[in-house]
Amino acid sequence: MAWFRAATVITKRKLLQRSAWNFAPRIQVLSSQQKTFHATNFTPKSQVVAPSKPSPVPLSRLTDSFLYGSSSTYLEELQKAWEADPSSVDESWDIFFRNYIGHDTSRISQVSTKQIQESMSLMLLVRAYQMYGHMIAKLDPLELGQRQIPQELDPANYGFTESDLDREFFLGAWKISGILSENQPVRTLRSILTRLEKAYCGTIGYEYMHIADTEKCNWLRDRIESEETAKFDREHCLVILERLAWSLKYEMFLGTKWSSAKRFGLEGAETLIPGLQEVIDRAADFGAENVVLGTTHRGRVNALGTVVKMPLRRIFCEFNGTLNSPDERGYTGTGDVKHHLGASYDHKTRNSKNVHISLVPNPSHLEAVDPVVEGKTRAKQYFSNDSERIKNISILIHGDGSLPGQGVAYESLHLSALPNYSTGGTVHLVLNNQVAFTTDPDSGRSSQYCTDIAKAFDSPVFHVNGDDMEAVARACQLAAEWRQTFHSDAMVDVVCYRRFGHNEVDEPFLTQPMMYKVIKNHPTALDFYEKKLVESGVVTQEEVDGIHKKINKILNDEFLASKDHVPDRKDWLSANWTGFKSPDQLSPIRNTGVKIETLKKIGKSITTLPDNITPHRAVKKFYEQRVQMLESGEGIDWGFAEALAFATLIAEGNHVRLSGQDVERGTFSHRHAIIHDQQTGVKYCPLDHVNPNQRKEMFTVSNSTLSEYGVMGFEFGYSMENPHSLVMWEAQFGDFANGGQVIIDNFLSSCEAKWLRQNGLVLLLPHGYDGQGPEHSSARLERFLQAKDS
Repeated sequence: MAWFRAATVITKRKLLQRSAWNFAPRIQVLSSQQKTFHATNFTPKSQVVAPSKPSPVPLSRLTDSFLYGSSSTYLEELQKAWEADPSSVDESWDIFFRNYIGHDTSRISQVSTKQIQESMSLMLLVRAYQMYGHMIAKLDPLELGQRQIPQELDPANYGFTESDLDREFFLGAWKISGILSENQPVRTLRSILTRLEKAYCGTIGYEYMHIADTEKCNWLRDRIESEETAKFDREHCLVILERLAWSLKYEMFLGTKWSSAKRFGLEGAETLIPGLQEVIDRAADFGAENVVLGTTHRGRVNALGTVVKMPLRRIFCEFNGTLNSPDERGYTGTGDVKHHLGASYDHKTRNSKNVHISLVPNPSHLEAVDPVVEGKTRAKQYFSNDSERIKNISILIHGDGSLPGQGVAYESLHLSALPNYSTGGTVHLVLNNQVAFTTDPDSGRSSQYCTDIAKAFDSPVFHVNGDDMEAVARACQLAAEWRQTFHSDAMVDVVCYRRFGHNEVDEPFLTQPMMYKVIKNHPTALDFYEKKLVESGVVTQEEVDGIHKKINKILNDEFLASKDHVPDRKDWLSANWTGFKSPDQLSPIRNTGVKIETLKKIGKSITTLPDNITPHRAVKKFYEQRVQMLESGEGIDWGFAEALAFATLIAEGNHVRLSGQDVERGTFSHRHAIIHDQQTGVKYCPLDHVNPNQRKEMFTVSNSTLSEYGVMGFEFGYSMENPHSLVMWEAQFGDFANGGQVIIDNFLSSCEAKWLRQNGLVLLLPHGYDGQGPEHSSARLERFLQAKDS
């Protein structure tokens, strides 16, 4: 079964050519130094279609980049134009002719059209590997899919034959990073192809040529095409090995002790845990201090124990069902299953840096946690003055079926660059089982890769073979560096498998018999990595055995301790909420009023507009009416009362945030929190000027993307971080909250009972029976209330 989505049509770019005569299967055996990539095969000369006679090229096209020129007539015209005036051609052609011919004009006549054509063809071949090399990379650990080689990667497509392999060609030194930037203008075709296949066709497949930013592409090329692939020293290898051993042996221990329990284990994807830890370590090297983590069900219990470091005896109590003991006092809530729980922990990285990790709890609704994580991260950035968005980062782990299948994943990515929602980029790890529950990829998505959603946001994607531990570590490090450097998203697609079914009591042979015949006899990633390190002399077998012995002892000791373990009273996991009442405690009613003198003073500051602002005449009248309301104390409407409430909170030092569709003006033109100058378009917000030198974003009002689910989830996450703030989401009409019902039901109304997490999100749901039909009249209060047992 193929792990990728097979193309069903030939695209304009001709990504795949399925004609059987184009390529022979890649079965050539390589030397031991080249086993990580495939050998290049050529189309036989007898099968190469002769190119058509080139037609003249209009001079208007002489400014095209060298990447788009191919005919000999075109090249001759370009050379003539360059000889007459170097500035008349595109810069890339100027660089080419200067490198190839130099400033010695006596050489011009010695340069043949064929030589130029060959050099340009070689440039196009290099570009083809950068664009399509991932399509023949060795990504599937089970090797189930037969992938066709794109025509663009066949050297014969550019006129080269096997006899050319040891010929020297001019490659040049260009203003492009990577192999094209090096000072080796003349190389053999064999050395070039070897280098390209090692870089792009190994166990990591790179997709980044869709990114329009040249600086970003050059940054990636420098790291991908480097002559020396980043290597790990012995100390680092030992750390990775121990983390990998923990990942697998922890799962095996749980499977042995609780064989009938659902745990959504990581067997088959055990490299994900060390990969996640590499992201955290590398991000910390670049300044990260807090990580907000959201995960899939699969691997969550593993992450709790091995990354977040929840005490193992407490996790074992969850499996034993003894966590909520009769002796425990205080509010315990209803609880939730193990693979929904959250936790937080202070983590020490490999380089001894301190990072606080918050694993956000989430329900069974796939990808629902994505916007919650982003909102919580944004709030952390605000409250810690992290304006550069380096100290607080988010990491999301997705499933290969849910990432393209759940709309909230796209909604969350869609927030990534918006002014009041951006978190400075997220590292996405995709746990690519190659099966979504029981659905094969060809029934689960219409795109080739499950990560194709990332291309819409100019995010690089690193596909990696989940059996190659060091490749996973390199890809994860690169993603972390990208995020901290460019403050945008990056995706690591860890192509792996499930050793068992969707959960441990599921029978996978019912739906994927051929896949599971292979899996049954497939070694673990730990087997592969231990063998590699021992055979290369990096570690000894005794050291490997010592790691196993150490892990087994800790697991068994914690298991024994869990039998007599009496959990401490559960507390609110977020320290910022310390002191707030639990549901079984009564809180006195407090006076929240404000003195009339204070209201008048603050009201004047938010109704007085600067002389250099020219509001719309209707808005000017709107604010003049508010001045009259303030002076008379009569006729104060909802919009002005709301503005006064916001202003008094801000005056007391509280953060106020309001978002939703069209909230700046208000759906019913009742707010006008942002005034648009009719002459210049400049925006002015009166509530930004309640206090002298008021902090930026202390009052935030922001029109959101046209989304309910994603934006409400974002604001819920934002509200979780700190109780000393007013965070609101407003619907255009109350009924539109229907689009965010998953957040309402599974987070907002139940998170305290399930996960002991409090939040302060306020929903503003304008509605009423005012003649606008049933679609705008069903946000009645009873829909949002919970019944409580007497």
